[in-house]
Amino acid sequence: MSIEIKKSNKFINYDYAMNFLEKRVNKIHEKRAKEILWVLEHPNIYTAGTSYKNNEIFDKNLKIIKSNRGGKITWHGPGQKVFYFVINLNKRKKDIRNFVNIIEKSIIDTLTEYNIKSFADRKNIGIWTGNNSNTKKIAAIGLKVKKWIAYHGFCININNKLDPYKKISPCGLANKKISSLMKVKKQNYKDLSNKLIKNFLSNLEK
Repeated sequence: MSIEIKKSNKFINYDYAMNFLEKRVNKIHEKRAKEILWVLEHPNIYTAGTSYKNNEIFDKNLKIIKSNRGGKITWHGPGQKVFYFVINLNKRKKDIRNFVNIIEKSIIDTLTEYNIKSFADRKNIGIWTGNNSNTKKIAAIGLKVKKWIAYHGFCININNKLDPYKKISPCGLANKKISSLMKVKKQNYKDLSNKLIKNFLSNLEK
């Protein structure tokens, strides 16, 4: 099944990316375009999903962009890879939880290739590393489904600064910690995007 792969080397404006995704959803529904997986980085920005609360913003001077994705508030910026998708679930299993499982497994499979043990948490969606007493979130997931077409995506912290998270309660998890892959294990992650794309496409078609 043909899925367009798009990789951007320059920072992509958040509003531009959202407009692109919305248009692609409509085109796929009208059978005028392919599904897509788009890897990029954003400049510094805070976005809030449909279930965020104002008390999750600690710095009231922050500019927050409201998004129609599920989830709460998060940060995007340099050093964090964002994987946006527009995937037609009409062609597959119409099961949102199953699709989230595919995303989770793809990230976990990829981190395993780097000898990093990670896991998913049903109560606190995302991918985590560490043990019970010291778990840290390494990847976030947020999506929306319209006409059984899933879009938005997931992001993984690679070598980004963590200070921006101090200004918010990231994903509404005030008592949880955020980390990056370079904090977990210093190594070369240059090919991580390609490995994650490969795993995602493979798991999607199983």
